[in-house]
Amino acid sequence: MGKLETIYPIAIENTKEKIIQDMDFYLENQETMPSYSKYISDRTTFIEQIWINVWLNKASNDVPRKEKKAFLSERGFVTEGSDHKLINSMFRNELKKYRPFDGLTWIKKTFADNQEDWLKRYKNAREKFFRRQEEQRLAKQRWKIRARLQEEANSFFENNSLLLYLHVRYYIAGILAKDLKNKPKFQYVDPYLLEEQLVEEGGFQAAEYLMVTDFFEELTGDIHSLIGWGRNRYEYENYYYRYERLVSDFIMKLAPDKYLNHLSAALHQDFLESYGERLTVDALQGILSDELAELSQSCFDELQEEYLSDLLKLEGIPFNEILHEEIFEIDVENRERRKAEVLAEEARKRAEEQRMIDDIIGKAYTPSLGKKVRYVLHIGETNTGKTHKALEKMKQAESGMYLAPLRLLALEVFDKLNADGVPCSLKTGEEEKAIEGANHVSSTVEMFHEKDYHEVIVIDEAQMIADKDRGFSWFRAITQANAKEVHIIGSNNIKKMLLNLLNEADLELHEYRREIPLEVEQREFGLKYTKKGDALICFSRRQVLETASRLKESGHNVSMIYGSMPPENRKRQIELFNRGETSVVVATDAIGMGLNLPIRRIVFLENEKFDGTRRRRLTSQEIKQIAGRAGRKGIYDTGKVAFTAEIKIMNKLLEQVDEPVQTFTIAPTSAVFERFQKYYRNLGTFFEMWERFEPPKGTKKASLSEERELYELIRDTEIEARFSLMDLYGFLHIPFSAKEPSLIRQWLETVEAIAENSDLPEPIIKTRNLEELELSYKAIGLHLLFLYRMGKRTEAVYWERIREEISDGVHDQLKDEMLNYQKKCKRCGKRLPDDSRFQICDACYHRGIRKTHRFN
Repeated sequence: MGKLETIYPIAIENTKEKIIQDMDFYLENQETMPSYSKYISDRTTFIEQIWINVWLNKASNDVPRKEKKAFLSERGFVTEGSDHKLINSMFRNELKKYRPFDGLTWIKKTFADNQEDWLKRYKNAREKFFRRQEEQRLAKQRWKIRARLQEEANSFFENNSLLLYLHVRYYIAGILAKDLKNKPKFQYVDPYLLEEQLVEEGGFQAAEYLMVTDFFEELTGDIHSLIGWGRNRYEYENYYYRYERLVSDFIMKLAPDKYLNHLSAALHQDFLESYGERLTVDALQGILSDELAELSQSCFDELQEEYLSDLLKLEGIPFNEILHEEIFEIDVENRERRKAEVLAEEARKRAEEQRMIDDIIGKAYTPSLGKKVRYVLHIGETNTGKTHKALEKMKQAESGMYLAPLRLLALEVFDKLNADGVPCSLKTGEEEKAIEGANHVSSTVEMFHEKDYHEVIVIDEAQMIADKDRGFSWFRAITQANAKEVHIIGSNNIKKMLLNLLNEADLELHEYRREIPLEVEQREFGLKYTKKGDALICFSRRQVLETASRLKESGHNVSMIYGSMPPENRKRQIELFNRGETSVVVATDAIGMGLNLPIRRIVFLENEKFDGTRRRRLTSQEIKQIAGRAGRKGIYDTGKVAFTAEIKIMNKLLEQVDEPVQTFTIAPTSAVFERFQKYYRNLGTFFEMWERFEPPKGTKKASLSEERELYELIRDTEIEARFSLMDLYGFLHIPFSAKEPSLIRQWLETVEAIAENSDLPEPIIKTRNLEELELSYKAIGLHLLFLYRMGKRTEAVYWERIREEISDGVHDQLKDEMLNYQKKCKRCGKRLPDDSRFQICDACYHRGIRKTHRFN
């Protein structure tokens, strides 16, 4: 027997039930009994239609698709290749004619000749109708009474809140006194660590707790469960939860009892008539559950504001409303007075702290420009000769200093000046090269020292003053330069800030515009269009290597430049391009910071970059800084710029006028630490004070996040105790890649060795692949920072030689990577097609999808 046959009798019974239901509904709404024929006349359409509705729905839902197709095939329909919607539609059409049930005939047989049964059904229907109406009336009346009770309860509780709280206060005071005398005190543990067994410490001492809420933090010794995120979690219970329950249970009994006696006799009578029983405390607890919970929470909150000593004084004083109200009012008055005293003391401390902060920190950030210093500003676009003109002035001086944002630029100027016959020394955090007879020095901006005099100081890339981590080094160099003449080089968007900062100084302004125009190509770029003199820009080492490898395969000689590449290797790569030994450069945005190359065209392979937090579109300033490297005077008449997508959008950003720099970053100075040491000896206190310090208008504070993270490694240790504040902060402020765990370990081990006056640990050197070589280079660089800081120049020479060997290894590895680079899945290492858009293979991607779905 098929499903259709099985459900057919069920559909008939369902149809009969619906007809009977309709009949009862029809009868209950008739004030006088209608005749059977009148009913049939009024409801014939419904009775005839109800079978079709029931039958079609039942069969469509219950009969399987296979049986539907067989049913249709028997009737000559072709179902192969038809979708399920079409099959269902044909099936329903055929069912309309299939063994129809005649509801009219059935109902006539049942009721047409049975007047007595018809009369009985009518009476029953009307009785149900009147009974339902009465129930609805009572329900409405009960709802009104509940609303009255709730409304009057809110008013009663509000008007009698003090009286009710006095009862709670007295009751809880008695329990508190007993708990403090009789309960054990436990050593504190994390409430969630149930595996830790509680240990008794003896009894409670009431004098140890100022406020009631202070005592509530103690553990009761019991375990309770809390519901969070739909799950039960268990923890050690503290007295907060115990007393919260005690207050709630007390209020649930006290408040309804007081309220019940307050209610009028009329409301009691209305309740009795509506509910058929007298109003009781138990009934009120159910009706007023929300109001009682709110009252209980209000009393508990008030209780936590009490001084513990005030409550304990109530022990032994019999409860009397008038007496206890007087006691409470005195306690409240004293509490408010004590609070006011505490607030006044806190305000005094804050004012004193602010005075100290202003004295310690604030004084450092008022510009103190040298009275006899002449400032020359070189403002303009990239690749306009600004740096060249400033350096020419420095070369002519008896002594000079060049301050660069990057070690590579300092190295470039060092080489240039010595090649031009101007003896120049090099001084960066990781490297020092003293040239005999040199009165000039090329340095990174962090190495600036205000006590060193130079006839001319050149400060490059001044827009870096806005950098959140390094900006203060530019501020310090600009405002405290000890020189006859200071040349400041910056982009257009820094002009306004520099003029404001130097408004009282002897000032000369030179503005520069590109002589070589930039031209944006309107065709989207593809690697096959690469030509000699191109610089292709992407934003990760992986893509630099991949792109260089593909270009090498297509016959191009390629130089590579990226941020983590050692400066010596970057210099070597630049020289290969400058000499024409390579025809194309593949670089990250590291190329945009002052590197002068004979570039014909800048090509952006990507319009977005990851900034450490998220992927975002390049800013107008970033595009200009990089694109400005295109077009070298004397070599090309035009600098070209190309994009792989969104040409109109990127061109608009390139032409956009930059918003002026509004703020610059400030950071702690040696003067700040000297003043700080007059008050405190703890560096943790300094970080807290720095957090509270409000920077002057137009400035923002350096986050000092890396310094704080390093400080947490040595806080409250022997290391911290052995160093002065200045030395300790100097170690925290050493510039290295603090995102590399191995370098953080090296930093910590080195600081420990210095504290113990033992030999410095040697940096770990690994050379198996490019990543290890570059990390080893950084490790040696960190070691050199410490060696130079400690004056160990002989050892530094040895490690500089080792670093050069590592640099040579990087160079060789780059060649190998370019020749043998394979695009691999970053999860499983499987080789990917060269034109793959993704960094993981399909298998790893789908595994990740399955894991995500399983988790959800």
